[in-house]
Amino acid sequence: MIDKITPVYCRSEQIKGAEVSWFAPICNGDFEYMGVWDDQLKSNWENASRILLKADKLGYRNILCPSSYQVGQDTWTFASAVAPLTRQINLLTAIRCGELHPPMLGRSIATLDHILKGRLTINIISSNMPGEQLPSKDRYQRSREVIEILKQGWNQDEINFHGQFYDLQLKSDPVKPYQQNGGPLLYFGGYSEEGKKLCAEQCDVYLMWPETEERLHAQMMDLSKMAAANDRKIDFGLRMHVIVRESESEARSAAARLMSRLPDRYGEVIRNRALDAKSLGVSKQTEMRNLSDSEGFIEDHLWTGIGRARSGCGAALVGNPDQIIHQIQRYMTMGIRSFIFSGYPHYEECELFARYVLPAIPTISMPVLQNRIPAAVPSSPLGLAKRK
Repeated sequence: MIDKITPVYCRSEQIKGAEVSWFAPICNGDFEYMGVWDDQLKSNWENASRILLKADKLGYRNILCPSSYQVGQDTWTFASAVAPLTRQINLLTAIRCGELHPPMLGRSIATLDHILKGRLTINIISSNMPGEQLPSKDRYQRSREVIEILKQGWNQDEINFHGQFYDLQLKSDPVKPYQQNGGPLLYFGGYSEEGKKLCAEQCDVYLMWPETEERLHAQMMDLSKMAAANDRKIDFGLRMHVIVRESESEARSAAARLMSRLPDRYGEVIRNRALDAKSLGVSKQTEMRNLSDSEGFIEDHLWTGIGRARSGCGAALVGNPDQIIHQIQRYMTMGIRSFIFSGYPHYEECELFARYVLPAIPTISMPVLQNRIPAAVPSSPLGLAKRK
């Protein structure tokens, strides 16, 4: 761990709070015991919406609705169904760039943003489509073009774009969102140089997976400098799991219990099923797991054992409430302003985290903080604009 934390230059560096988010397991990723398939924890409407609405009630400020081609629910269909049932939580809805024609994607975003009255945030995904093998450089270029088209639609009267993947000229009225001053915030996670370049140029929040404090700090410094080179500032987020109990020994016992029935072969199957299983980010999680001690800890309360059955985010904070709060505060001192937590089973851990940890963290809403939500219904076609 870093002895003295040096804050990283970020857009919300003066803010004392953080956006604390939970996770909606809509892609077949909810377990009581990792690798043991429990029909009560399917990624169906009943289970996933129950978790999201509980997070809304408990005071979480955002929730990640991921995207993947595996058993579970389509991201946008699920988000649209649950949106009118929510009260205060934002939806961090993943889009796989290239999956929808950008003007039609913009129309979908505008619709959902109006349903939520500005509580939509977007997670930019640049992975291959199912069955596709596009080079990394091309995937990120496609994402760049999608983002630029969306931003033209949000901020201009006309979309006029000519690129490698898209050639468009059309009116932008149908894609006008509820949010103003730049449209919905864009969250992005990626470790390749092309991915980091895209984030520094276009996105608002750079999402990282858990690593040692030293590595997180270095990654943040790198992105901060890249953003500054584009005359921009970005915020930083951390996506990780959590296991919190009244005592540290109970938390460690819960971690051991979670992995106690995992056959090694199933762990490998689970790790390899995601479309990004071979990505640089996933390899860095594997490297961190290989550097951990015999119990899977790489820092005092950072446990990598959960990564034995996870592709992607492969570590959890494990400890008692004071230990978890202290570590989150260290991350906040570093400059992290957005957290996406999850735990197993997701509903039960959502309640435990809200009971033991959430009250100690001053929470913020990123769209409110960045002045994206208007004080009154906007003059957009789905708002107060006259019908044409």
